[in-house]
Amino acid sequence: MELRHLKYFVVVAEEGHFTRAAQRLGMAQPPLSQQVQKLEREIGAQLFHRLTRGVELTDAGRVLYEDARRIVSEVELAKSRAQSAARGQTGSIRVGFASSVVFHPVIADIVRTYRESHPAVTLSPSESNVEALIDDLTAGRIDLAIIRQTSQESERVKTEALLDEDMLIVLPPQHALAASPRIDLRSIAHETLIMFPRAIAPVLYDEVISAYQRAGLSPLLGQESTQVASAVSLVAAGFGVSIVPHSIRQIHAGVSYHAIEGAVQPKAQIVLAYRSGEFSRVVRDFVDVAKRLVRDRKDGDKE
Repeated sequence: MELRHLKYFVVVAEEGHFTRAAQRLGMAQPPLSQQVQKLEREIGAQLFHRLTRGVELTDAGRVLYEDARRIVSEVELAKSRAQSAARGQTGSIRVGFASSVVFHPVIADIVRTYRESHPAVTLSPSESNVEALIDDLTAGRIDLAIIRQTSQESERVKTEALLDEDMLIVLPPQHALAASPRIDLRSIAHETLIMFPRAIAPVLYDEVISAYQRAGLSPLLGQESTQVASAVSLVAAGFGVSIVPHSIRQIHAGVSYHAIEGAVQPKAQIVLAYRSGEFSRVVRDFVDVAKRLVRDRKDGDKE
C-alpha cells in the first residue's frame, strides 16, 4: 500500500467527487480513478459507491478513511518536523559553561538571543570547570561549551575566540591599597596570592603566573580556591589577594577590585568550544549567534 494512494483516497473522500479531487491534487481525473481502483484491488473491497453526482464512502471506505487521514497527517507532520530540524528551528542543544564565564554579561546576551531566535529549540545548560567540560564535549554529553581558553584543543575539539577581558586585582576589606584604582603587581608581591588549581583552567592560571614573571616577580602562592569565582570569597575571608577576570567583579563580598598598572596586564579569554566536524544545525546556529553578537558589540564599542 503506497502512501500516495492513501492520500488520493483521502482527498476523493473529502471532496466526494473525482473531478474536484483531481483538480485539488493537480492531476487528471482518469489517472486518479485508476489509482483509487488499484487501492481497492489491493484491499479487496470497494471503497466508494459511484453515484451520478459524485461518490460516497462504503462501510469499508469509512473505516479506511479514519486510518488513512491519520496516517497522511502524521507523515506530513513528520516531514514538517524533519524540515524544521534541518533548518535548526527545532531540536535540543546542551551547553556547558565554565563557572567563571557566567558572570560576563555577553554570555547571558548570547543565550537570550539564541533562545529568542530559536524558541522551539530546547536549551539545557550545565556548569563545570574547563577540564570537565572538554571531557563532556568529547564524550558527547554536551554539544558545545563556553569556557576560558584551553590548551586541550585537539583534532576532536575546535574553539572559536569570543572575547578577551582584563584581569583585576582583588583585595580584602580595609586593605591599605583599597582606595587605589590601579595597582602595580610589585605593590602586592609580598602578599599571598590565592589561585585556583591549574587543572581547572590551565591557560588562565599560566596567564596570571606569567604576568608576575614579566614583572620580574615570583608569586607567593597560598590557599587554592575550587573555582575562579570562589577565590573572591577566600580574599574576603582574609586568606590573601587574588587576580580574577574583570566580569567577576559582579561578586560583592566586601572586597575591592583594581586595574593592574603597567604593561604586564594579564588577559582572560572566553572561547566557544565544539566538536570538530559538527553537523548539527542547532549547534552551528548557536555558534553563529554567539560570534555575530560579539562582533556587533565590538563594532558598537568602536563607534
